[in-house]
Amino acid sequence: MPQKQARELRFGFFGDSICVGQGVSPHLTWAVRLAAQIEAELAGAGRRVCVLNPSINGDTTRKALERMAFDIQAGGVDAILIQFGLNDANRWETDRGLPRVSEAAFAANLHEMISRARAFGAGPVLLNTNHPTTRDQAPFAHYPATYESGNQCYNEIIRRVAAEAEGVVLTDIAAVFARKTASGVPLASLLLADGLHLSAAGHDIYLDALTPPVLAAAGQIANRPG
Repeated sequence: MPQKQARELRFGFFGDSICVGQGVSPHLTWAVRLAAQIEAELAGAGRRVCVLNPSINGDTTRKALERMAFDIQAGGVDAILIQFGLNDANRWETDRGLPRVSEAAFAANLHEMISRARAFGAGPVLLNTNHPTTRDQAPFAHYPATYESGNQCYNEIIRRVAAEAEGVVLTDIAAVFARKTASGVPLASLLLADGLHLSAAGHDIYLDALTPPVLAAAGQIANRPG
C-alpha cells in the first residue's frame, strides 16, 4: 500500500508594509527571500510548505484582527511571524493627535493575535520590533512629539508582550539597526526617501536578522504529524 504523503505545512507572515516590502521590487524583499529559504529548509526534511503572506500596506493591529479569521484561522498555520506597530503608533490629524491604536489596545491586540494563532495550530510564534525611522526631528503639526518617539514607545510594548506571552521568539529589529548605525552605516541608506519604509539594504538587514530564528522555527515544525 503506498505511503500517505505528509500534509503541506503552513508558515505565515502577518504584518503591514514592512512584510509586504512597499517601494521595493518583490524579489529584493526579506519576506520573499526568506520564504524561499523556508521552503528549501523544509524540503530538506522531506516536507512541503506554503509560506503565506497576507500582509497589507498601512494595516494596524485593529484592522488585522478583523481579517485574521480569513487570512490565518481559515486554513490554520504551523508557525507565524507577526510584525505590526508602525501604523498603530501613527497620529493622524483627523484623530486629533490620538494614536491610530492606543498603547493599551496595541498590547491587547498583539496578545490576541498570538492566542488566536496558537488556537489555530501555530507552534512557533515570532514577534519583531520595528526599525528606527528618520522621522525624529520635526514633531507632528497636531501633536507635540515626533513620529519616531511613538515608534520607540510601541517597540517597548512589543518587547513587553513578547516577555509576557510564554514561548514567543522576539527579534529586536530596532536593536539590530542600532548596532548597524553605531558601526557607521547611515540610517537613511537603509530606508526609502520617506524615512519610514525599507530600502533594499534595509531588507538585507531584516533578512540577516530573521533567517536564524525563522529557520529554527521551520525546523521545529518539520516533524509535525501529517
